Amino acid sequence: MAGTPGDKIIDSHHHFWDMGRREYPWMPPPPSVVRRNYLPEDMAPLLESAGVSGTVLVQAHQSIEEAHWMLDVAEATDFVVGVVAWADLTSPDLGRDLDSICARRGLVGIRHQVEEEPDETWLSRPAVIDGLKEVARRGLAYDLLVKGPHVKYVPQLAEKAPDLRMVVDHIAKPPIAAGEMEPWATGIAAVAAIPGVYCKVSGLITEADHAQWAVADLKPYVTHVVEQFGFERLMWGSDWPVCLMAGSYARVLSSALEAVGGLTPEQREGFLFRNAVDFYRLGL
Repeated sequence: MAGTPGDKIIDSHHHFWDMGRREYPWMPPPPSVVRRNYLPEDMAPLLESAGVSGTVLVQAHQSIEEAHWMLDVAEATDFVVGVVAWADLTSPDLGRDLDSICARRGLVGIRHQVEEEPDETWLSRPAVIDGLKEVARRGLAYDLLVKGPHVKYVPQLAEKAPDLRMVVDHIAKPPIAAGEMEPWATGIAAVAAIPGVYCKVSGLITEADHAQWAVADLKPYVTHVVEQFGFERLMWGSDWPVCLMAGSYARVLSSALEAVGGLTPEQREGFLFRNAVDFYRLGL
């Protein structure tokens, strides 16, 4: 159930990094498959094999320096059609920082690693909301990297920043390995009830048992987001190279297609291509 020759595919979520440039505190300790450089030349043959024509490059380090590096990479890489970078939403220099990266070709969104914030109310802080209003003013999207207790603050954020376009990364990281649905299922349903919020079917296999996951483990969670968001607000992302901890690029794509089940041609085109293009305003 991999991509077919007739498919148009955008990978809405992947990363690059150069270990010689910066440290990534979120990475597992060595030895780990992710603790090496992953750059465009590593990804290009995977995209060609899978029939993927374009990608959205997403931040992996919380620094404005990485934001500019990612934009440099995008300018030099034909298949990168959008960049989701990091900016300090609470900084007094946020406006200046956003303007500096907005001036570059390819910026489509901003992301903060909310899942790592010890304060579960982080998304409801006034300074964060003010920062996200600045993001919205510039026509940028916001990737929600949330899980667990952070999820319940998303509806409040939507009320206070109604012009902010949002997409949930990795279906909010449910506890797939444990086989638990709640409280994730209730939380993501409340997020899906917000008009215009999208969701990425990405990052699933790394939330499952890395050594012995099966599509059947993913299916209850994918079925739930299909029911809540509908196919018109879902997009596929590989989360490469993080996904390599649990499976190959090709397997991530085939397992997502199998987990979502029967798709009409229009739904398939939306899930694999059009929804990402529309949400990120990629102009393709």
